[in-house]
Amino acid sequence: MALSINTNMASLQSQMSLANSTQALEQNQQRLATGLRINSAADDAAGLTITDGMTSQIRGMNQAVRNANDGISMAQTAEGGAKEITNMLQRMRELAVQAANDTNTNADKKALQQEFDELASEISRVGEATQFNTKNLLTGTEGSSVAIQVGPNNTGNDTINIDLSENLRASAAGLAVDSLTIGSGSTLSDIQAAISGIDTAIGTVDEFRSELGATQNRLQSSISNLENAAQNLTESRSRIMDADIAKESAEMTQNNVRQQASAAVLAQANQQPQLALQLLG
Repeated sequence: MALSINTNMASLQSQMSLANSTQALEQNQQRLATGLRINSAADDAAGLTITDGMTSQIRGMNQAVRNANDGISMAQTAEGGAKEITNMLQRMRELAVQAANDTNTNADKKALQQEFDELASEISRVGEATQFNTKNLLTGTEGSSVAIQVGPNNTGNDTINIDLSENLRASAAGLAVDSLTIGSGSTLSDIQAAISGIDTAIGTVDEFRSELGATQNRLQSSISNLENAAQNLTESRSRIMDADIAKESAEMTQNNVRQQASAAVLAQANQQPQLALQLLG
């Protein structure tokens, strides 16, 4: 190789090699420090775009799981209130059957009617008091349904509705049991009508509870599906985004050796112009 004092090609090549090995070493160190293969768009622009989209879906799925759990809690709260109403209706029916017996005195029937009326009032109170996050669940005042977002996207398939259209209060607009009579002055026909009305009310509440149970099961299934999908998508993102620690460690060792070698060669190359000057001297 010719000696030159204007251009030191060996030094330039060594500088380039040192810069490349240093850059590669810094990248290895960053990946090992963060655990990520992609730390900026410069590392893998396409990979970053793909993984960002995956992250949006994963976070959306995780939130959808929380939404579905809230929906289950709402349905359970509504079902719990409806169960108490069923128990009170069963007691009202029991009282009506008791009142149909001619062995009762007027005082007995008056006492039966008093408990009967108290139960009807309590049914209305439970209907009014059963709420979830200030939303009334048993009065039919929240519209036909409450929509639960159970998916990461804005599509119809990402929503499950909880039907809250039923009014379970004792009034005529609801279960219509607050005007039934079984006490003194009531005929056998009145009492039989009361039993029939209570049976209708029990059927209404049971149907409402069945729908809530089915909705809870559907929400639970959606949670299982979301959790599986989020797990699979997280694994896919990891394969693109995460660093291979063993590979990066091996490359870091290799690049460290190259860096040291390039630095040593550069130091020698920088001495070559001095050799040319010595020949002139």
